Amino acid sequence: MSAGTTQSGSSLRERELLEAARSGDEDAYRRLVEPHRPELLAHCYRMLGSVHDAEDALQDALLRAWRGLPGFEARSSLRSWLYRIATNACLDVIARRPKRVLPVDYAPPRDPHDGPLAPLAESVWIDPYPDEALGLEDGYAAPEASYEQRESIELAFIAALQHLPANQRATLILREVLGFSAREVAETLETTVASVNSALQRARKAVDERLPEQSQQATLRSLGDEGVREVVKGYVDA
Repeated sequence: MSAGTTQSGSSLRERELLEAARSGDEDAYRRLVEPHRPELLAHCYRMLGSVHDAEDALQDALLRAWRGLPGFEARSSLRSWLYRIATNACLDVIARRPKRVLPVDYAPPRDPHDGPLAPLAESVWIDPYPDEALGLEDGYAAPEASYEQRESIELAFIAALQHLPANQRATLILREVLGFSAREVAETLETTVASVNSALQRARKAVDERLPEQSQQATLRSLGDEGVREVVKGYVDA
């Protein structure tokens, strides 16, 4: 069976599930959105910096999608439509919650010879993302994406994102991680292409100032498998 035939069959199956879901078939809806769940969860995590918050936002987004399904006219792909709903669910979460301060922002620099202070209650509010939950296929993002899927959930990247205003954060993720076009991002955020390009430029500059010179993935590649084993062995020994 050719790839084109497989893709055509998959599209037909999706249309069948979509029609059934529009008619109120909850099982059809579950099967329709389940393949997109891992990547949507990762997207919510990038937006919010918390696995727990990401799971809550995704549940809210999927409920919104279920309720809004009768109005989905398929002018865009189902995947793009789900990302639009998930992004706006995350923006609502960001708007509701108080500003969360990163550990380095709590106080000015201190003399390294001073004794330790009391631990900060929220010093680890940015959760690491479990590798087994990533669930993204290689090459799933569009070719325009600038960040690898695994690179885009590294703590350094997630921490840098949290310093961005919400719309800049969404713009950077949709354009640079997922490779959506400026027009698609503008439709998602209900703004103009010019505003998207301006926000992206500012977001890139802010994130680049905070990211390490080399990503974790690039470091792992430079070490090679043997080098990584040596680092792990040294850590275990220590």
